[in-house]
Amino acid sequence: MSELLWQKAGTRTDARVMRFLAGDDVIVDREFLPHDIIASKAHVEGLARIGIVSEAEAQAIVHELDVLAEDFRSGRFVLDERYEDGHSAIEARLSERLGDAGRKVHTGRSRNDQILVATRLWLKAKLAELRALCVDAARTCLDRAASDALPLPGYTHLQRAVVSSTALWFAGFAEAFIDDAQRARDAAIWIDANPLGTAAGYGVNLPLDRDHTTRALGFARLQVNPVYAQLSRGKFEIGALDALGAALLDLRRLAWDLSLFTTAEFGFVSLPAEYTTGSSIMPNKRNPDVVELMRASYASVAAARSEIEQLLSLPSGYQRDLQFSKGAIFHGFHRGLAALELLPDLLARIEWNAPAMRAAIEPAMYSTDVAIEQAAAGVPFRDAYRQAAESSASEAGGRTPEDSLAARVSPGAAADLRLDLLRERLRGIAG
Repeated sequence: MSELLWQKAGTRTDARVMRFLAGDDVIVDREFLPHDIIASKAHVEGLARIGIVSEAEAQAIVHELDVLAEDFRSGRFVLDERYEDGHSAIEARLSERLGDAGRKVHTGRSRNDQILVATRLWLKAKLAELRALCVDAARTCLDRAASDALPLPGYTHLQRAVVSSTALWFAGFAEAFIDDAQRARDAAIWIDANPLGTAAGYGVNLPLDRDHTTRALGFARLQVNPVYAQLSRGKFEIGALDALGAALLDLRRLAWDLSLFTTAEFGFVSLPAEYTTGSSIMPNKRNPDVVELMRASYASVAAARSEIEQLLSLPSGYQRDLQFSKGAIFHGFHRGLAALELLPDLLARIEWNAPAMRAAIEPAMYSTDVAIEQAAAGVPFRDAYRQAAESSASEAGGRTPEDSLAARVSPGAAADLRLDLLRERLRGIAG
């Protein structure tokens, strides 16, 4: 490991202790390093604006940071066990290339606000990705709702209940993902605050140009108080994970439906071949593994949220416990976004088995329609309910699934899906 940023003359370190302290930082920090470099450029520009570094030094440092970013992208620079973390790697590289000018880069900042701003920028990017994926999923659902209107059994308690339709099913998940996209946008607005310049949580005796770094880094506002900047670590991560978790919960329920509908007992849906796998021992099997892992992906998000929540049993100020929050958000977002990325294509390509769905619609499923119609004709609903319950299935009056769906005229129901309203909402969130 290279010389430690904090090591002082006459002190020694134990390799075992250092390995424990570093943990998987250099691995996880590979995710955050590009953002750390961007924030370092803004910090150096701010130092030049208050005369801590000269314009020439600032230009040289910014140039070397750009070179480092390109070397990292191309693989010429690898963040590995030579470094304690990404922050030390940046400073070591600048010091090696620029000497004293490079050693000025850390003036007025701490690794505490350095990781705060890097993770904040990373979370903004991930929430933008989450929003885009939810928009894509919602748009695909709306397109399928407009083109597919096949009768589909509706279930409550996993028991056949009333006649539904594929259009109603798609529209339901469309609205869910519209809400999820809005929640991702709202979470991004909430965390869009610049912590850079708060140092270790108490400010510094320099007139740092924090307004410049806020503008340069594209933040909507300044996170003003340095104590709160530290208090927000973990809190903002949980907020971002909650937005991701909302989308993954909807994905989990959708995946459950598909898991059931693809079984031979239901037989309502066929998945694209690329989204299934074979059995290692049973030649007759095709398994919906992708759908099952989509269903499981929420577990990673919940685990990440729980890990960070447990870390936050802390007093104010920075504590090293918070180091573990980086791995949690990385793993939660990595798995959650990977699952959502596959969803729009899957939804666009699933095929419904219309005969199987129609065969599963039995006459008793029209009973609710009968009761509502009698109530509309003036019969007290509870009397109409009992009459419908006591009538034989043959008294459904020769209804068809299409008759049932056409009669379902309440706003949002099968005969009045209000897809235009949902598209309008989606346009407002996607823009």
